[in-house]
Amino acid sequence: MTKLTLVLQEWLQTYNQQYYIAQRLKRKPQILRKLRRFSVRLTQLQDIGGCRIVVENNDSVDSLVGFLRDKFESSDEYRIERETDYRDWGRDDSGYRAYHIVLSSNGMKLELQLRSSLQHYWSESIERSSVIYGYRLKESDGDIEVLRYFKLFSDALHQLELGRLFSSDFEIELQRSRELSEAIIQSSSAGSALSSYVNEGIIKTMSEVEKSSQGSLNNWILVFDWNDGNFVTWAMVGRNPDEAIELYSRYEAQYPEEEKYEVVMIGSSDISTVRHTHSHYFGIEHHNSALEEMENSIIGLTNRMSMDVGARRILSTLKRQGRWGKKAIKVDTLKNHFCLNVATFSDSLELLKQQGLIIGSDPVALNIKRNKEINELV
Repeated sequence: MTKLTLVLQEWLQTYNQQYYIAQRLKRKPQILRKLRRFSVRLTQLQDIGGCRIVVENNDSVDSLVGFLRDKFESSDEYRIERETDYRDWGRDDSGYRAYHIVLSSNGMKLELQLRSSLQHYWSESIERSSVIYGYRLKESDGDIEVLRYFKLFSDALHQLELGRLFSSDFEIELQRSRELSEAIIQSSSAGSALSSYVNEGIIKTMSEVEKSSQGSLNNWILVFDWNDGNFVTWAMVGRNPDEAIELYSRYEAQYPEEEKYEVVMIGSSDISTVRHTHSHYFGIEHHNSALEEMENSIIGLTNRMSMDVGARRILSTLKRQGRWGKKAIKVDTLKNHFCLNVATFSDSLELLKQQGLIIGSDPVALNIKRNKEINELV
C-alpha cells in the first residue's frame, strides 16, 4: 500500500493539477462487519488497503482516470482488475459517488478511490454524521429519513457539479429532509458533537514532527474520541510496516470501537493534507466556494462553528471546578491533571484568552463577566 502511494506521488509530479492523496487502511471492525454482511472470505476483500485521491471537480476525475490508466497499462508492477464508476447514479444503498479502480500487485488487491471535492465533501459528511449518530449510514443502518437525506444530498451535489439548477420542489424537499435528519441526529446521545470542531493547532504540531523525519512518506496512527469529537492521541510511525502494525493493534485493543473511539492509520507525505483527505475529524467546514453560493438547503448537517472542542473541554473543566475570577488554577495543573487528553491544549487555551473567556496568564480562571456566554457554550 505504501509502495503504491509512493509510485502514484511520483507519477502525479507531472499531472499539473491540484490533488490531495492519502493511503488508508480499513479498520479491523469494518473488515469483520463486511465479511459477515457479504458472507465472503478475507482473501476476496479488495478494499482493505488503498489510496484516495481528491481532485477539484468531476472533469478532473475523468482526466485523472485517463492519466492513471495509461500509467498502469505501461507498468510491470500493477494490473487493473476492475474499474467502477459510481458518479452518475451513486450507490443505491447510500448515494456514494466516486470512481474506483481495483489493482493487483504481487497477488494483493488494492483499491484506488478518485473523487471530486464535492463527492469527497459528501463522503466526509456522512462519515462524521455516522459516528456522531451511532449508526453506520454507509451500510444502510439508521433512521430511514436520515438515509434518504444523504441520498438527496448526494443528488443535489451531483446536479451542482453538472451545473444544473434545482427545481423548487426538490429544494424544498431537500431542506425539509435536512431539518428532520438534523433533529434526529441531534437527539442522539452524542448529537452535540455536530457543533464542535478540532483546533488545527494539532496539525501544526504534527507538521513540526514530520519536518524532522527523513522519509518522503510517513504512516500516522490517529485516535479520535467521538464522545466529544477530539483527538486522544496520535503517533508517527514512519514507513516501518512491522512497527506500524504493532502500534495499530495495540491502539485497537486500548481504544475499542464500541466505546466510540476511532483508530485510523493513514499515510501521507504531508500530514497537513489530512485536513482535506479526512475532514470529518475537523468539523466539515463549508470551505468550498461553490457550496457557499447556494441556499442553506444544500449545506450538509453541520454548521459553522465558533469554538473548538478542546477549548470547550477546558471551559467545562474550569466551570465544574468553580474556577471563576480569583479562584484561579495553575496552567500546568490544569493541563496535566484535568485536561490530559486535550491534544490541542495550548492552542485552545490561547484562543480562550484571546476571546476574553479566560483571564490571567498563569494561573488562569474563567472571566466572571462573561458567565452567561460561558454557560451557554458548555
